[in-house]
Amino acid sequence: MSPRVNKPHELVERALELSRADGCVVIADEESTANLRWAGNALTTNGVTRGRTLTVVATVDGARGTASGVVSRSAVTADDLEPLVRAAEEAARAAGPAEDAQPLVSGVPHSADFTGAPAETSSAVFADFAPALGEAFARARAGGRELYGFANHELVSSYLGTSTGVRLRHDQPKGTLELNAKSPDRTRSAWAGRATRDFSDVDPGELDAELARRLAWARRRIALPAGRYETLLPPTAVADLLIYQYWSAAGRDAAEGRTVFSTPGGGTRVGEKLAGLPLSLRSDPREPGVETAPFVLAHASGGDSSVFDNGLPLTATEWISEGALSRLVTTRHSAGLTGLPVSPAIGNLILDGGDDRSLDEMVASTERGLLLTCLWYIREVDPATLLLTGLTRDGVYLVEGGEVVGEVNNFRFNESPVDLLGRAVEAGRTEKTLPREWSDWFTRAAMPPLRVPDFNMSSVSQGV
Repeated sequence: MSPRVNKPHELVERALELSRADGCVVIADEESTANLRWAGNALTTNGVTRGRTLTVVATVDGARGTASGVVSRSAVTADDLEPLVRAAEEAARAAGPAEDAQPLVSGVPHSADFTGAPAETSSAVFADFAPALGEAFARARAGGRELYGFANHELVSSYLGTSTGVRLRHDQPKGTLELNAKSPDRTRSAWAGRATRDFSDVDPGELDAELARRLAWARRRIALPAGRYETLLPPTAVADLLIYQYWSAAGRDAAEGRTVFSTPGGGTRVGEKLAGLPLSLRSDPREPGVETAPFVLAHASGGDSSVFDNGLPLTATEWISEGALSRLVTTRHSAGLTGLPVSPAIGNLILDGGDDRSLDEMVASTERGLLLTCLWYIREVDPATLLLTGLTRDGVYLVEGGEVVGEVNNFRFNESPVDLLGRAVEAGRTEKTLPREWSDWFTRAAMPPLRVPDFNMSSVSQGV
C-alpha cells in the first residue's frame, strides 16, 4: 500500500476497501487547535496542535441479528489501516446482536468537498484578538486589576464514508474565551466568557470593562442567608441548565418511565405545557453563529445515539414549542420502540420567545433580587424530577431599586430546569453565550436571561 494514501478521504476510502464485514462505517476526524493563556496581565503560553482520529464501525449479520464493533485510534497512517479494520471486525464478531441495529443510511447526496484538504486553524486566528487583549492588559493594570484566562480555537474536519455509499464531510470550528478579573488582594473575582467561531466577534476590551464594573460592585459585601430569591439568570447560566435538560431528554428513557419527561403509568409528556411563557427550545444545524453538522456523526452507540444512523440528515427541530414539549431525542431504533418521531440529537441549542430586553434592562426593572454571574459543579440529584444541585461562582449581586448595590455570598442551589421554565416570569433577548460548566463539551448555544421569582438557594457556600 502506498504511504501516500494519507489524506483523510483516502484513508476513509481505503478502510472501506479493506473491509470484509457486511457493513462498514468510517469516520476520519482531523483536528487542529490554537490557544493563548495569560495570567497577571501578561501572556504566559501559546501553542498549536494537530491530531487525527479514525473510527471504524464494522457490522456483521448473523442468524440472531446484526452485530457491530467500533474501534477508534489516533495518529493513524496508511500502514495502520488494515489492523484497525480487522480489530473492528473482530469486535463485531465477538459481540452479540446490536439492539439498535438498522440498515445503514444510504441515498444521501455526497458533500462536494469530500475530497478536499481538511480545514486548519493556526495562531493567525488571533491576529486581531491578541493586540486587543494586550490593550485590555494595559487598561486593567492601570485600573488596579489583574486579568487571567485563556482563548482556545479548535477546527475539526470530519469525513464520513460508509459501505452504502455515503460520503459526507463537515468542518466544525469552536472557539472559547474565558476571562477572569481579580483585585490585587484576590478577595474579589469576576468572570466573563464568550463562544465564537473565529474570534472576529470577540472584544476583550468590552469584556474587561464589564469585569471592572463587577469588581466595583463587589467592594460592598452583604451577607444573605439561604432561601428563595427573585433571581436573574444570565444566558450562560440558562444554557448550563437547559443543556443538562437536553442531555436528559432521550425519548426511550422517558417512555420507559425513567425521566422527568415520563408520565405515570407509561408514556411521555410530549404535548404537555412546560413553560408559562411562550418559549421555544430548538436546534438547527444552520442557525447563524452556532452552525453544526447537518448530519448524524456518531462515534459510538448510546441511549440517544446510534452508529447505524451515521449520515442521517438533520433539520431544524423544536424540542419545546410555545411552551409545550414537542419532541424528545430519538434514534431510528428508539423512535420505532416508542412511536415517537425520529429526532436525532443536534449539536446546538437555542431558547427564544422572550422580549427584546437586555440583562441590564431587566436589572433596571428589579425592585429586589439577585443577579448571578454563572453556575458550576452542576450535578443531578433526582432524575425523576431532574433536580440539579450546584454552586454559584464569581459574583452574586444584590439588586435593589433597579441598581446593583453590592456583592453577596455564594450559594448552593437546588433546582430543576424543567420547573424553572414553568416558573420563569420573564425572558429577555436571546444571544450567543458560552455555557461555563459544559464548555468542554457543548459551546453552541443561544439563550436569553430569565427572571425566576423564587430560585432556591438551598445553603450558603464559601466558594468565590
